[in-house]
Amino acid sequence: MIVMFTLVAMVVTVASEWIAEATIVGRWIALIVLATAALALIFPAFAQRIAGPAVSAGNVLNTRSGQTRGMASAFLAGLAVGLLWSPCAGPILGAIFSINIAGHSAIATGALLAAYGSGCALMLGLLVFGGRTLMAPLRARSALMEKLRQGAGVVMLAAVVFNATGMTSVLQGANGVADRLETALLNLAKPAAQPAKLQPVVMTEPSSQLPSLSGGTGWVNGDPVTSESLRGKVVLIDFWTWDCINCQHTLPHVRDWATKYQSQGLVVIGVHTPEYPWEKPIASVKNAVNKWQLPYRVVTDNNYQIWNAFGNQYWPAHYYFDAKGQLRYTSFGEGNYEHQEKVIQQLLKEARS
Repeated sequence: MIVMFTLVAMVVTVASEWIAEATIVGRWIALIVLATAALALIFPAFAQRIAGPAVSAGNVLNTRSGQTRGMASAFLAGLAVGLLWSPCAGPILGAIFSINIAGHSAIATGALLAAYGSGCALMLGLLVFGGRTLMAPLRARSALMEKLRQGAGVVMLAAVVFNATGMTSVLQGANGVADRLETALLNLAKPAAQPAKLQPVVMTEPSSQLPSLSGGTGWVNGDPVTSESLRGKVVLIDFWTWDCINCQHTLPHVRDWATKYQSQGLVVIGVHTPEYPWEKPIASVKNAVNKWQLPYRVVTDNNYQIWNAFGNQYWPAHYYFDAKGQLRYTSFGEGNYEHQEKVIQQLLKEARS
């Protein structure tokens, strides 16, 4: 049963690898998969209809298993159960397929599917051995379970609608509770103060020198620049991605600093390193740059070349370099805006002296 469930799921998983390359299309297909799973939870008749092909194939295998004996018969019966049961796991399959479509590897997705199938097989085994003793309380609560399942379907469908309409960012910043909680946790997790020092992934020894900005997949708002050409300038490198709510909260501050201190020698470079496949098209980055009215250069880092050169791990992440190209300060996540502006002012003062 586990074999058939995993094979059926992996066929869809591997076939969906091309969807991740389709970026925006892949996101919509993932939402359609989740919407289908939600409707299957809400409407049993709809669930039966979409499960029809798998059920028919399972019946064929079950018939074949009755015509054989021994281990072959048991294995065929297990395959039949896997086919019959796979559609019943629609919500789980929908969620896992959506994760895969969003860019995760087929191997990781297959491991999730196999683990889930194994757990369900264990529960089926307990039902076989427990029989009526275990089934009686389940039947008594069948009406309640039906309502809970439909309620979960409504919640899942609402999540699809919010994602499709772009309302998630409004919810994320609606009451500020999540933002305040995240900021508090980040403050608790901050290590003791120590000199800022980069740890580039592509270098064996840590360095405080401004890493290379080569390896980007495109530039917006200007021609490409090099680390060498920025020598003599105070530089702020801002790692961000347009679908990150935390980045959306920090962009206005970075934009204001770029405008306010440009004449004094501050150079801001935005590094757009996408978290999700649909953030990769340069057209979507240009739309975000126009939406937030960013006046500075932005380099798209779809292959994570610049991200790795900095050894970065966060969105958003701000790296401040002095006029000699040395890293002087870092700030990760939201907040800390007043201190960051003081750092800019101090580095500009040093550059003039």
